[in-house]
Amino acid sequence: MLISLPISELKPGMFVDRVNKQAQGASIKIKTRGMVRDASIIKRLLSEGVEELTIDFAQSDIPIPTHLKPKSKKEHTGESQDIASQAEKPKLSDRDHSQATLEQEFLIASTCYDQSLGKLRAMYNELTSGMQVNMALLSGIADDIVDSVFRNPDAMAALTLLRDRNSYTWRHMMNCAILTAIFAKYLGFEINKVRQMALAALLHDIGLAKVPQGILSKPGKLTELETKAVRKHVALSLTMLKGQKHISGMMLEMVVNHHERLDGSGYPRGIKADKLSREARILALVDVYAAMVADKPYKKGEEPLTALRFLLAQKAMFDQALVQRFIKCVGIHPVGTLVKLTNERLALVVQGNEANPIKPKVRVFYNTQHRHHITAKDVDLSISKDDIKILGSTSPLEFDLNLSRLLKEHLLP
Repeated sequence: MLISLPISELKPGMFVDRVNKQAQGASIKIKTRGMVRDASIIKRLLSEGVEELTIDFAQSDIPIPTHLKPKSKKEHTGESQDIASQAEKPKLSDRDHSQATLEQEFLIASTCYDQSLGKLRAMYNELTSGMQVNMALLSGIADDIVDSVFRNPDAMAALTLLRDRNSYTWRHMMNCAILTAIFAKYLGFEINKVRQMALAALLHDIGLAKVPQGILSKPGKLTELETKAVRKHVALSLTMLKGQKHISGMMLEMVVNHHERLDGSGYPRGIKADKLSREARILALVDVYAAMVADKPYKKGEEPLTALRFLLAQKAMFDQALVQRFIKCVGIHPVGTLVKLTNERLALVVQGNEANPIKPKVRVFYNTQHRHHITAKDVDLSISKDDIKILGSTSPLEFDLNLSRLLKEHLLP
């Protein structure tokens, strides 16, 4: 969780994400981030005029101080709370699904995303060592994802665009769960079913932990034997999940059939459309989309529009009615996408436009001609009087920008 605080409250063990404010006339502008190891660092920051900082408590060695923790509605209204009940995890029926703005939800979603990635990485490493699937951990992650999606799907959606080739496996698990939850909500599934579908998406590639990891990271074309080894992950997943609590028949069917295709060209059984449920068809297209846009150890990811065009082109393989609705759901330029505009500016997409997908709401923040940041401004391209258009999406690396930092700078409250 990112929290702004004055320098007077900075303590050793806190992780500084950025400096918000320095005294006017400070000789050195502090831009670095990192752990505050001891009091001498605080003393140095004070001497250089630092007045306010943003602390990332997800990376800090100390917990959030009590007075900085977000207050519940009951605390705000002065109602008393039972201390024991505060420590308990809320029941699914009691979870907060009140609507939130993108900025409000992004703070929660980004913390959840980072922490969940760490848990998935640890669990995946345990699985490669022969340990059992931790269903309680995965169910908790899936529930947190769905809760966030039902408050505001755009926050989690933006996080699926972050790329890191060194964490592809567990990032893919996380992103598939997020996109499945977003799409299932969009299609009108009730929340308990969305939870099951998100959990199935988290689990769909669990058998890869039993496949030789050198094959999964191989840069060149796989041999026939290596391909067979990779395809065995479906059967391995089924073996690992059978008999587990919280696994329904629908979830197993999604896991087993996510590589099947409508024309029978998929695997492991080569079954056709009439044997594939709607839920399995959803996971099949989400899995391909998420895999295409992600950076892998051996390949750079595609832009979202390229992945959507691929799904549209494979008419015999994917349910085209679902593909069309998926495109409307995520948008031609998904929230969090960096786009070039016709007025020599860069912008982040901050809100989709289902009625006119090529004209979303964007936050303009960068001059491409002079390559420098400008004062951020929200522009609704569907009503812009200047007739500004999107030329296309672009990689942040083209302008030496970091998407993770951009999202934090522009989407955190």
